[in-house]
Amino acid sequence: MKHNFNAGPVVLPKEAIEATISAIRDFNGTGIGLLEISHRTPGWEKIMAETEQLWKELLNIPENYRVLFLGGGASTQFYSVPMNLFHKKAAYLVTGVWAKKALQEAKKFGTVEVVASSDDKNFNYIPKGYTIPTDADYLHITTNNTIYGTEIHTDIDCPIPLVADMSSDIMSRKIDISKYAVIYGGAQKNVGPAGVTFVIVREDVLKKEKGSLPTMIDWRTHYDKEDPRNNSMFNTPPVLPIYVMYETLKWVKANGGVEGMYKKNIEKATLLYDEIDRNPMFVGTAEKDSRSIMNVCFVMNKGYEDKEDAFMTLAKERGMVGIKGHRSVGGFRASIYNACPLESVKALVACMQEFEKLHI
Repeated sequence: MKHNFNAGPVVLPKEAIEATISAIRDFNGTGIGLLEISHRTPGWEKIMAETEQLWKELLNIPENYRVLFLGGGASTQFYSVPMNLFHKKAAYLVTGVWAKKALQEAKKFGTVEVVASSDDKNFNYIPKGYTIPTDADYLHITTNNTIYGTEIHTDIDCPIPLVADMSSDIMSRKIDISKYAVIYGGAQKNVGPAGVTFVIVREDVLKKEKGSLPTMIDWRTHYDKEDPRNNSMFNTPPVLPIYVMYETLKWVKANGGVEGMYKKNIEKATLLYDEIDRNPMFVGTAEKDSRSIMNVCFVMNKGYEDKEDAFMTLAKERGMVGIKGHRSVGGFRASIYNACPLESVKALVACMQEFEKLHI
């Protein structure tokens, strides 16, 4: 049996995969496959509407927000955010590589203030006690850091519009949407495959004159109050990834919603972190109060550094896939997103215990 710990794209619910395979063969009884239908097919318009409704229901999204499904990945939103929101100044919390990339894009538009950074310790913690400038147009944060295994676990009280890249922890825990002006991310962690990007935007923050931005970058292009059938369909949407997202969100709902996901994620993360802390051969890389429940990073403990290749070999023999750590951290990384089963985490823990018995 294989245990998929890839950081992204990642393990998906089997139910979502099977439903998508069926739709690829025959979408909604039309006799035409999902990959071949027009996005103006009435059945597809229904999928779009139901997918948006699932987002609203699962995250309790208020009425004054719009949910958009776009192309280009979260990286496109790194510059879409300042293009839509930047006027005089922006503020950024820098907690990892992706936050730095977002920061670099924003700098192209003018003054950017870094409110805090954990770069001094290779991003192994989430900064605290920083001051948010009230004269900035927005504060940008990255809530989970896949490479370094750190996460912001609570919703920040922010005096200015708060923008969050939640690519890798959306739907993993309950959030108060009303505290955010914009939430965006690539789908390929908890809500689908690569190829579609979600953007949740509060309408009142869109203050730039309509028509002043490139059409596809202007978020207002992608929703139509008068005719919802046009929402996220200004151009042909990424049909296949959106369909997988639709089936994945149905799976989330059927398995207890976001609260159900959180309960399971805490169980998985606790099991793995407890073993890392107990096992003398391994040590976690992130500070304990900043540890991510999505990406668990660890390395060989002092005195056992020469055993890294041996553990990787054993892990592969036991069916572990994708646990090699990012080059920026080294060691190992187990990504335990929503669809990662508890059984896979138990198998990894058993592998770590087996390795301990072999070498101590």
